[in-house]
Amino acid sequence: MRVVSLFCGAGGLDLGFIQAGHEIVWANDIYADAVETYRRNIGDHVVCGDITAQKSADIPDCDIVVGGFPCQGFSVANTKRHAGDSRNVLYRELLRVIRDKRPVFFLAENVKGLLHFDGGRAFKRIIADFTKAGYRVAYRLFNAADFGVPQRRERIIIVGTRIDVNFDFSFPAPTHARDGRGGLSRWKGVADALSVLPDPNLPNDIPNHVYSRYKLNFNGYLGHRPLDPSMPAPTVTARGDDRGGVVILPHPNAERRMTGRELATVQGFPLDFGFSGNLSSVYRQIGNAVPPPLAKAIAECFPERRPE
Repeated sequence: MRVVSLFCGAGGLDLGFIQAGHEIVWANDIYADAVETYRRNIGDHVVCGDITAQKSADIPDCDIVVGGFPCQGFSVANTKRHAGDSRNVLYRELLRVIRDKRPVFFLAENVKGLLHFDGGRAFKRIIADFTKAGYRVAYRLFNAADFGVPQRRERIIIVGTRIDVNFDFSFPAPTHARDGRGGLSRWKGVADALSVLPDPNLPNDIPNHVYSRYKLNFNGYLGHRPLDPSMPAPTVTARGDDRGGVVILPHPNAERRMTGRELATVQGFPLDFGFSGNLSSVYRQIGNAVPPPLAKAIAECFPERRPE
């Protein structure tokens, strides 16, 4: 089906939809480096600019609108989060496009913290807004590790089906489990996932395979905790900005930070998916992305063709 993607970032969510057989016909993000990464890997249908300046009439008609609307205001990793954070209302732009374009489906993605932010009132308001727009709304909390991603990344996925459409959407069942129970595969360990990559200190031609020299100091704070090599990595974050200050996970060997390529591998990006911008920007783009394998699993739950 035809998909419009808002807040597309570097394209993790869109890549999953493409891998599931859908077509992205238009995408938008305000972050120039992420848009360049998207254009480099996915296509020229991406528009760089503030979503508030994009007129609905200029957006192509589509079957699905997807959007991982900015989550930093909701994230539990943001110690300064508050209900008045301007980023918290950007979902209204997603809502605006859904109301105007009337797609058969929509998908919204956000952090686990959205469920409890502002005492749960923000999430209830969001669900009510989507329902009033004319959609049957369902949501589920996913852990990317349950779908073969070597990272324990929890995200809330909200799916809407237009009320006049005869289709019952069902979320995907996990393919992996922590201990492999129920006939599922075991969670993928971070060391195993990174074993395909060479030592970044040796000559190589792998894109983005360089790492931050910021000193490791295992003090228990975010980005300063040793990893269990046999388990999926903790959540890759996007704290900081493209000028520096991003929080980067340590390598399982506890001797250095992960490279951009290693962090992208932890997110489930293909090895040939290159990121544009400086190292801090690369880290930030990866941290903001939806793991493509999780996106693909969810995208496969939509029908191949527009339901009548």
